[in-house]
Parts: sequence; structure tokens; C-alpha cells
Amino acid sequence: MQLRDLASPVRVLRGVLASLLVAVAVAPAFAQALDTPTLAQTGGGFFRIDLDVQAGTSGAPNGFAVQWMLKSDYEDYGWPGSNYDPLAAYCEFTGDPTLNTDVRSGSFLLGSDGIIRVEMGDLFDETGVSGSYLDGVKPGDYAFRVWAMGDGVNAGTGSVPSETMFASTVGNPECTQGFWKTHPGAWPAGCTPMLLGTVVYTAAQLLAIYNTPAMGNGLISMAHQLITVKLNACNGSNTVPIAATIAAADALIGGLVIPPIGGGFLAPGTTSGLTTTMDDYNNGLIPGVVACATHSRKSSWGDLKAIYR
Repeated sequence: MQLRDLASPVRVLRGVLASLLVAVAVAPAFAQALDTPTLAQTGGGFFRIDLDVQAGTSGAPNGFAVQWMLKSDYEDYGWPGSNYDPLAAYCEFTGDPTLNTDVRSGSFLLGSDGIIRVEMGDLFDETGVSGSYLDGVKPGDYAFRVWAMGDGVNAGTGSVPSETMFASTVGNPECTQGFWKTHPGAWPAGCTPMLLGTVVYTAAQLLAIYNTPAMGNGLISMAHQLITVKLNACNGSNTVPIAATIAAADALIGGLVIPPIGGGFLAPGTTSGLTTTMDDYNNGLIPGVVACATHSRKSSWGDLKAIYR
């Protein structure tokens, strides 16, 4: 056999080997499960539990999910079989917050060992979140767990859930946004019509504003807390410590008409400081302030009809 007779098979073999090497070089690595994040309670309020979520070494590049249920239910039944079982509430954090921001991370997509604060119970107006329940956390004791989310394509690319952490709200007064929004019959007499900025709103209009998520509109999220502060003031709360905050919020609103009544808009960056201060006040977190004087009563169908007339 002539040497030239071997040349063609050798060239073919070399080509095959080269192709294999290229394929190995460009083939994606096998999907790896992410490290499990951890949870720590950093504070809370009457209808709120503040948590620090810290990613593991591999981070949480696709965001994370928090699941929670009453501690008593957890002790009786344990966690449901599915992370998204309706027996427990959950929320996915996959974007960028604009309401409750944290200097440690501007996104819920966390890098290696990244940390961000989440305020469970104050998610209705937050951006970058979605879930089964976004309103105020009802007063009580809760079980929480967290996991890093997968890429949404490949199975096994997220983390396993964390160890269970227990956390509680602080007290049970009736003075937060979540309470007033769901108990219009308990609104103190003389609080409505209400002035927000330079515009007067009826009780029905205030409820419509309450039930409109901010979706990145700082005017709406600030209005939610300002309405709550003014209802608490009518209910006997001492607003002297935040009088300057209230005045600044009204001045910033000015003649803007708040959605869905109008089309007013303010960037969250211009309102977040005022909104946070009023939220803390309404949750009893400002030292030395009696945030509300409870004069509530049960709402009746007659009360609701009167508001919407």
C-alpha cells in the first residue's frame, strides 16, 4: 500500500478529532444547582416583617423566592409538598425594587454572597416582584423559607429551600395601610373628603387609590402612606414627629391628580424617603410615637354603600 493511500483516512480522522474538540469547547457546561440563600429577620412592624436575604457563593442570578405560612400551621402540617402550593403564600423576587431600596444591592438578582432587604407585608407597591399574596402580613407568628430560583429552562438549576426561620409581627393595632384599605367602615368621621396636595378626594376615590398598585409610580406609593397617616391623625394619633414629612409630601404632590382618578406621576427616587418615613410611622417604628389610637368598628354593608354613593 502506498503512503498516499493512507493520507485520506488520516485527514478524515484528524477532521473528526478537531470537530470533537470544538464541540467540547463550545458545549454548555452541565447545569449546576445554586447554593441555598439564608434568611434573617432585621425588623418589622404591625403588619410587616423585614428580612435580609443573603445568597450563597454561587449567588442568586435568577432571583429568589420566599414562601411563608402561619407558624401554627407549619407546626401542625409542615411545608406543603410543592414550593408553590396554595396552602402557603409565596413571592418571587426577580427584578429591581423601586419602593424599598437597599444600598447593598439594587436588584433582587444577587451576586455571590449578595444581600438585600425585603419587607414582607409591604410588597403591593414594590416593583420586580410577583406572587400569591402581596398585601400586609396579618399580625402573628410565621414560618419562612427561601430558595434561589432556577433559569426557568433547565430543571435542577435552582437551589433547595433553606432551613425554616420563624419571625413575628409587632403587636396588632389597626393603623396601617392594609387595615384602613380593608376596613373603610372604620374610617373616623370627619376624615373625608381628604386633601392630598391641593386636590380634594372623596372616600370612594381614596379607596380607588388604595387599591391601585404603584407599578413604579412614586406618587401612588407615597399617596398610600399619606392617606394612612391622615386617617391615623383623624383617629387620634400624634403626628407631630412627622409633621414636616406630611407637609413635604403634600407640597411634592401639589396639583397632581393621583391615579386612577387622574394621570399624575412622580419618580420613585423623589418620593421614597418620604414614603419610607410615613410607612415606618404607620407601622409604629418611630420611637416615642403612639402610631394609632384604636377606635375601630366592624364594617357593614351599609357603611360600604354610603362610601360609594
